[in-house]
Amino acid sequence: MKKREDKHSVLIIGASGFLGGAIYKELCSYFKTFGTYATTNKQFEKNHHFFQYNIEEDDIYEILDIVKPTIIISSLRGDFSKQVLMHQHLAEYVFSHKIKLLFLSSANVFDAYSKYPSYEEDKTYSNSIYGHFKIKVENMLLRLPKKQVAVLRLPMVFGSQSPRVQEIIQLIENKEAIEVFPNLIMNVTTDSKVTQQIHYIINRNKFGVFHLGSNDLVHHEDFIKEIISSLELKKTPIYKRVFTTNNDRYLAVLPKFNTLPKHLGISSSDILSELKL
Repeated sequence: MKKREDKHSVLIIGASGFLGGAIYKELCSYFKTFGTYATTNKQFEKNHHFFQYNIEEDDIYEILDIVKPTIIISSLRGDFSKQVLMHQHLAEYVFSHKIKLLFLSSANVFDAYSKYPSYEEDKTYSNSIYGHFKIKVENMLLRLPKKQVAVLRLPMVFGSQSPRVQEIIQLIENKEAIEVFPNLIMNVTTDSKVTQQIHYIINRNKFGVFHLGSNDLVHHEDFIKEIISSLELKKTPIYKRVFTTNNDRYLAVLPKFNTLPKHLGISSSDILSELKL
């Protein structure tokens, strides 16, 4: 029997998505856990712990007033400018109610750097619209009192039900090419590991910037090929090799200053073993 730790009321914004849903499943046996979903869904409508939230139309304050969370986890996707506005509202609420916000960010906040992996205290710098958006929200949240914010930077997330793996399976099924980047060096993670790490961060009241990726680096092309081999599919994959640069480029978020216990670490081989199960 799992022990409930009712000291927290957790609101996951974007709980109907792949990662948000995994976080909800991890936390709901331990805390009073609530989530938002965007499009009409009978399964969520029946669940009184879920609230429909359309970032284009709805006001997040209404849900905050009902749930009165002590912890908010932002795992939302959608229009970037609307998300920036929503995070401004969240920041105001977090500050005035003295609660905590965990923000799922991305390795893309460093995508303009290519020569080295990135660590928690490195200056963010991005060439992509997505990276710019994540940096904007990070900077806004990091102005809040230190203990009220955790910024969780994620590399590529895999897992048997992950959109990335599902897309690979679909492309092979349809005999379409899978794009691989031979010069891209990255680190990786799974939904199950990220959710365990988030649970630990909540339990231990951790704050600051966390890099939640594998402790080793892999080449994108090699890793995708290993994933496909571990899936043991009947059809032969077709690859399209994409060279964005002539030299190796890094997009990796490695932990250095804000490390978690060993049992919460992950390596790329762990991910492949998990996919084989």
